Amino acid sequence: MKLNYKRTILVGLAFFLITAFWQAYDTIMPLTLTNKFGLQQTWSGAIMALDNILALFLLPLFGAVSDRATRNRFGRRTPFIAIGTTLAAIGVVGISLVDYRQLVKLREAGEGADPAAVTAANPAILTGLIAILLFVLISMSLFRSPAVALMPDVTPKPLRSKGNAIINLCGAAGGVVVLVMGMVFKTGAVENQQMDYRLYLGLIAGIMMVALVVFLLTVREKQWAKDAEAIDHEVGEELPAGDTGKHKLSRGERISMILILASVALWYMGYNAVTSKYSVYASNILQLDYSMTLLIANAAAIASYIPVGILSSRFGRKKMIFAGVAILFGSFLAGSFLRAGAPGILMNSFFALAGIGWATINVNSFPMVVELAKIGDVGKFTGYYYTASMLAQALTPVLSGILMDKVGMTALFPYGAAFVALSFVTMLFVRHGDSKPLAKRSVIEHLDAGD
Repeated sequence: MKLNYKRTILVGLAFFLITAFWQAYDTIMPLTLTNKFGLQQTWSGAIMALDNILALFLLPLFGAVSDRATRNRFGRRTPFIAIGTTLAAIGVVGISLVDYRQLVKLREAGEGADPAAVTAANPAILTGLIAILLFVLISMSLFRSPAVALMPDVTPKPLRSKGNAIINLCGAAGGVVVLVMGMVFKTGAVENQQMDYRLYLGLIAGIMMVALVVFLLTVREKQWAKDAEAIDHEVGEELPAGDTGKHKLSRGERISMILILASVALWYMGYNAVTSKYSVYASNILQLDYSMTLLIANAAAIASYIPVGILSSRFGRKKMIFAGVAILFGSFLAGSFLRAGAPGILMNSFFALAGIGWATINVNSFPMVVELAKIGDVGKFTGYYYTASMLAQALTPVLSGILMDKVGMTALFPYGAAFVALSFVTMLFVRHGDSKPLAKRSVIEHLDAGD
């Protein structure tokens, strides 16, 4: 049994454009809210949490709806991806225009003007920004669960960790493209904290649409899903006669599911706090350009995904998650001791380790959840996974923002390390969702892409 890498990469284009959007959003929006609109970290964190609050309800909903969307020649997931991406790209352009309007008001107020005072004098601009953000975030929620559920739909069960490695590799590539663009446009430079983002965000929207077009021209969802079902049938994963493809979890499976989702929430609490606040942290505490550091983290993740997928098939998902959590915790703990004047290579090295640790976790956590699902439940279980992750990402910008306002920005990395450590504890008690190790094969066999 071999993973079809070509098909998996094409399916991963949906995750590529999703990650490209979030990489731009998570780095640009905190700077916009704090440096152009003058919001405190707490309020900035609350607005940054909007997407996660919406996702708590919308991701499980659209995941379950896409499970039932069978009467369509394009497949169950593809229409959601096409509509959601198009609407989101339009919204990204809208964000850039509202951002520019605020920038014009700041320039009219004169050099050294207080952004908070300018916002107070022109509240409609902030209201307009929030309204467009809601439109964009709903559009992204429309297709995130269907996009992620597509991988297990078209991938045989024993190969889903490898498949998820490729999907995350595609996502990381989207992040790298955006970070390289950020370096070209110098979005992370200290002197550019109030720059015009219209061209930059317009190109982000263009990248999303190009990826969507290639996806629509190449991915054959219905046929590929049938091929995966046929392979599962050959290896004994077929459904019994009369089975609808849905099932109730046993008590042990249900406990493991809860513990896996708790672990997901905890490591996202730690990781998302650091990544969503790092652009502000780097500018104010380290006085460094955040773009290079985040680019290195993404590059390290990209280099790790395929080896981690292979090792996970060999040693199992749970052991690899433990290794990833330990690496991520160590990198955040070490990063908490750095201040302005520290060599940039130190934080870059710690973020490279964080990228490896995060890749190791992500390759295996989602497959552990959908391992407990059957064919008719994959979208719903994908929704469960994202409910846990989005709940964490809804809470952590606000909690970390409050902590940073009360204690200081230097509390960010210890906060992240503490939650990552807690996820190790919850994973200790997980008993279901691991993979059966595949027979040992050569690296050439592992990398065979098939037809």
